[in-house]
Amino acid sequence: MNWAIIVAAGKGLRMGRSTPKQFLGLGNLPIVGHTLKAFLQCREIARYILVVPAEDFSFCKKKILAPLDCYDRVELVPGGALRQDSVHNGLQSIDGQDEDIVLIHDGVRPFVQQACIHACIKGAELYGACIAAIPAFDTLKKVKSNQITQTLPRDEIRMAQTPQAFRLSLIREAHTMARQKKIHGTDDAMLVEKSGHRVTIVDGDRYNIKITTPEDLEIAAALLNRRLNT
Repeated sequence: MNWAIIVAAGKGLRMGRSTPKQFLGLGNLPIVGHTLKAFLQCREIARYILVVPAEDFSFCKKKILAPLDCYDRVELVPGGALRQDSVHNGLQSIDGQDEDIVLIHDGVRPFVQQACIHACIKGAELYGACIAAIPAFDTLKKVKSNQITQTLPRDEIRMAQTPQAFRLSLIREAHTMARQKKIHGTDDAMLVEKSGHRVTIVDGDRYNIKITTPEDLEIAAALLNRRLNT
């Protein structure tokens, strides 16, 4: 069985709004509603877990689950203090088998494509861990105190995205290890790497943006408008 955990429990402080960024409107749905809708269209996924602040359950039921008519397919799970804690809570809610595949996706990446979801699932089935990533197009500089210390070889760099897909036993092991050793990762793949497992990448999509700032929201509105008019 394949599972999807949509992580949308952050405060989104960089957006500069009183409303958490995942609940800001984008067309006729909150941002995370578009994200969930994309995953609901994937027939390879059987169950969905939406991780949000506990105090926002009612909002999500009314503004997201009801419009998408998905009460019977989506479980709401309370988030934690950090994204890593929220993913852990989502994993704890899964009653599955070790070989099940779990996709973990940022709730504020609403333009994920079906081909990317499918590729991550297949990669995890083959290798145990697989994430979407895109090449770095700009020249990358390593800096210290605003001074360049190294120019990184661009052809060896990839920028990680979500979805990130894992065998259930593997990602649970990685999160358990991280909690025991007090390791905080910037994404789930980092925890899997630190637990000693290799992670495969598949091609991501430059349109699979993460909406973090007001400028990102403007770009997202333009992308959605283009989709609706093509």
